[in-house]
Amino acid sequence: MFTEEMTVRDAVLRYPAASDLFKRLKIDFCCGGNRPIHEAAAERGLAAEEVITELNRMREAAPAAGTGVDWQFMSSRSLIEYIVNKHHQYLREQLPAITANVARVYHVHGGDQPHLAKVHETFLQLKAELEAHIEKEEDSHFPLILRYEDDPEATAAEARAVVAELAEEHDGAGALLKRLREETSDFTPPEGACTTYRVAYARLEELESMTFEHVHLENNVLFPRIAG
Repeated sequence: MFTEEMTVRDAVLRYPAASDLFKRLKIDFCCGGNRPIHEAAAERGLAAEEVITELNRMREAAPAAGTGVDWQFMSSRSLIEYIVNKHHQYLREQLPAITANVARVYHVHGGDQPHLAKVHETFLQLKAELEAHIEKEEDSHFPLILRYEDDPEATAAEARAVVAELAEEHDGAGALLKRLREETSDFTPPEGACTTYRVAYARLEELESMTFEHVHLENNVLFPRIAG
């Protein structure tokens, strides 16, 4: 059973389908996951008991949803391959298209909607940070983590420093995503918005969702194997 004192992180690790509810409620389960559910709910203006009730209802109705891939028992090599093949590939394929959508909306509508300048600027900063981050992970940091598993004593200090660096970058990306959500009024296009406008906001929200999953697998599953 879930409780209000359980951390958001532990709820998702125990029952991965909980991430679907947290996404719907806009509760951060990656960078901000290491805090009690009642605290995360309060930040969103939600009643913690209602969140817990829904989590327990979901678990009772579909217990198998929590017994799919158990990331905690996946090898670090397999987990890293999954992150690279799914999440890094998603960014490489989708960031150019999202960039084009956001830029077009800004150039067409920015004149009478000043907030779009902030959205464009924040997104470009996030894009640059994500692109640099995944290159660093693949070129040096993931290989070091795998070397740590083979020889912990020789690489412990360096591996822990790398994990701390990546976690800090995750916090930075999380802050930019939070800013984007605020600047777009929870990714809600204005009434009468054109299709391109709506697509841009939908793709930004999808980017947020994918990044949350990406960061969750690293912060809450992979990194504790080294930092712990």
